[in-house]
Parts: sequence; structure tokens; C-alpha cells
Amino acid sequence: MNKYLMILPIALVGILFLYGCILPANDNNGSNEPNQPMLDENGVTTEGINSVVNANNQFALEFYSNIKNKENGNIFFSPYSISTALAMTYEGANGQTADEIQSVFHFPEDSSVRRPAFAAVYNLLNKSSSKYKLNTANALWVQKDYQLLNDYTNVIEKYYGGKATNVDFVGATEQSRQTINNWVESKTNNKIKDLFPPNSLNQYTRLVLTNAIYFKGTWAKQFDPKNTKQEDFRLSNGQTTMVSMMRLTGEDAKFNYAETNELQILEMPYDGNELSMIILLPKNDDLKSLEDLLTVEKLNEWKNQLQKKRVNVFIPKFTFTTKYSLNENLKELGMPLAFTEVADFSGLDGTKSLFIQAIVHQAFVEVNEEGTEAAAATGISVGTTSVPQIETFHADHPFIFIINEKETGNILFFGKVSNPTK
Repeated sequence: MNKYLMILPIALVGILFLYGCILPANDNNGSNEPNQPMLDENGVTTEGINSVVNANNQFALEFYSNIKNKENGNIFFSPYSISTALAMTYEGANGQTADEIQSVFHFPEDSSVRRPAFAAVYNLLNKSSSKYKLNTANALWVQKDYQLLNDYTNVIEKYYGGKATNVDFVGATEQSRQTINNWVESKTNNKIKDLFPPNSLNQYTRLVLTNAIYFKGTWAKQFDPKNTKQEDFRLSNGQTTMVSMMRLTGEDAKFNYAETNELQILEMPYDGNELSMIILLPKNDDLKSLEDLLTVEKLNEWKNQLQKKRVNVFIPKFTFTTKYSLNENLKELGMPLAFTEVADFSGLDGTKSLFIQAIVHQAFVEVNEEGTEAAAATGISVGTTSVPQIETFHADHPFIFIINEKETGNILFFGKVSNPTK
């Protein structure tokens, strides 16, 4: 077993949908690249990887808490994608700007801990597998006549796999935007399109940092499409909508399951048993009370209660795409300075003339009888200036779901299904 699969038990839910950066465009539908170069994880420790994973998971829940009351519908994002893009930005930040980013993303402050740990997680996610497709990648896009510090670009390439490509934001802004968007699209099996919308980059843009992640896996126990039936799904406003409800019952329907006074917890593994989806289904349709309870510590507590049981499983099919502009969210979470002209990103170019213009994030998820496909990308533009008792898990009302790497626990994706038909 890979040594790092043993040390990330709670954190991999969010990493699952990154597909990315230094890989060349390919035509293999997003399959893992067996010959991808390994990043430098020399000096990595179990504690270092755990600190990066725990930081990612803590950000996942804090970000969800920030956006849950602002989004009326479904929510889906990759905390790993956002955290990784910001980690590359953090590597060039100094002073109060760096302090604020660290306070939001909880990165280990010691670079000798943080850098090899990020490299090790990257290597883990990009390891070859015949059971599922999972890739992540990073890239830098630099104004062709603009000089970044060699120390910075070396760190990004060595520990994050992000190679720098020259573009022309000044003279060919639209072409540069399309070049970046095409890279994202190729790294996410065409699921993330137009990450940077028209007019989101301009002649003052000097650097764009991107992260992409892609995942496709089949259930270890697949649903039979013949058993999928139309059924009512109760919405939070008291109304109902018709959904395609998948069902898996019988002797073979055994899953890790637990319940408390507040909720039911179900873990459904993907083929290979290295990644899984965890569904948190509130009792009494009370999603808000579940959201109020949700912390990293509580999630770990619930996961520790899981036991293999026979469970009659009913979950809806769903597909949706989300897109977020993260500037205001991250300001509210505690890093306003990075978006102002007094930001200090002197670690990027040796000056204090750079600030973050925009941070965008887009994600896609499809859950069906066969399994799950998910993708996400983050872009940052930087400018100048058991028989046992047979349980029933019937997800016919709003619920939260997480995709994680089982042994490490790293949260790769995090979502809420308010209405599976939207």
C-alpha cells in the first residue's frame, strides 16, 4: 500500500475532482498519466501531510459555512483545488498579506513542512490506477515581458508541478484568456469550460495561477438502472419535485453506516476502495441543524462511528455545474488585503505592485447508477496595481455529500443537493 494512503485518513474528500496542470493535453478521456514526473517530496513527514490535509478540510467546512446562506440552490466545489491555487499564491506573499491568507487556509507556516507535503499529496492523487481516473495539475501563465523571481518559479515547479507559460495579456488579452481556458478544459475532460469569462482579464494582468482536478470512478456496488424509479423529492420550502431515484437493496447491499439523533451517515466506496462518497442525511428534513453542527471534529467523530451494515439505499441521480467568484467570500473569511493595492506579493516579483484581481472557481458533478464524474478548476488573476438490522437510507430530501480519499480522509469535493433536478 502507498505509504501516504495510510496517513491522510480524514482529508481526501475535496481532492477528488482536480485534473490538471503540468500534464500535456491528452485524448484518453482524462485517464491517469502513468509517466507523469513525481514532484519533490524529500523531507516529507506524516505530520506534515496531516497538517496540509487538515488545513484543506478545515477550509472546506468554513467555506461551505460562508456560502451556504448565499446560494439558494445546489452547492458543489473542490476545496483542494481552491486551497492549492491559493497555496501557490501564498508562496509569493509576505507580511500581513501572507498572514491573512494563512489564517483563511490554515497552511503550515514552515515552508520545509508545507512544500514537500503539498508535493506528496499531488503525487498521491496522480498515481496510476486502473480502477478510477484521478488527476490534478497546476500552471502559471505569465505576461511575456514580465519577470517573476526565479526563486518563486522554482518553488512552484518543484513542489506544485506548475510550469510557467508566457502569454500576452497586454497585446492579446482575449487570446490569452482562451489559451488558459482551453488548458483547463483539456485537463478536466471538457467538463470545465470558460473558467475565465470575457473581460475577466485585462491589460493590467501580469500573472494567472490555475489548478484543475478531474475524477471519474465507478461504484464498488453499482445500481441497476432498471431499479431507478421516478419519485418525489422534498424541497426545503415544503414543495416536492420528481427525481430519478436509484435504489440498491438485497443481501449484497452492505455499506459503512451510522446514525445519530440528528442524521444518518452512509459511505459508498468507489471501485478500488481508495475513494468514497460520504452522504450526510439529516433527520426530520432539518438540513440547517445539520449545517450548524458541521465541523472537522464532528465529521471525524461521525466517520469513526461507521460500521458495515446491510442498508437499503435510495439516492437520486443528479448532475449540475457551479461557478463562483470568490473575492468577496475570501475577504469575509479574513484575507481582504490581498485584493487591494497595498497587498504584498513581493515574493512573486520583488516588488509590492501586485494584487489579486479575481479568483474564480467552477465545478461539475454527475452521479448516476454507474458511479461519479466530477471536475473542478480554480483560477487566480494577479494584476499590477450488518443482519443484522436492515437500515434504510432514503435520500428524498436535501442532503450534503462529500467525496474523499478513504485512507487519508482528504476532502476532495463537498456539495449540497437542494434540488436534484436543477
